[in-house]
Amino acid sequence: MHRIIQPDGWPPARGYSNGVLAEGRPLAIAGQVGWTPAGVFEAHDFLGQFAQALANVRAVLDAAGGEPAHIIKMTLYVTDLPAYRASLRDLGPIWRAHMGRHFPAMALVGVTGLVEPDALVEIETLAVLPPAAP
Repeated sequence: MHRIIQPDGWPPARGYSNGVLAEGRPLAIAGQVGWTPAGVFEAHDFLGQFAQALANVRAVLDAAGGEPAHIIKMTLYVTDLPAYRASLRDLGPIWRAHMGRHFPAMALVGVTGLVEPDALVEIETLAVLPPAAP
């Protein structure tokens, strides 16, 4: 069970939630970069890597029996904040293709580099799956 937390008087969050309250089994998903399951960067642009990183998050989530609505928190690390800002309009369709209209609590952090030198984005995720059936 998840509940979005929106403090009284705050403007609505757009593209994320200010808080998410959840009960269940936590699933921590390691930072996923924009490479294919074979470890190959096919995309060398921000949008392409963002799409692949989200697909990788979904692959782990799906393997655990979860769905996007179970994600409560994401942290995005990007190496090029201007590229991120320039891509805002194009991020929505990519997000909806992988996550639907579910918007967890999120943070975006600009970094000087990631462990994988070709990575432009890394997405770390926390999901809470429903309690296991008895």
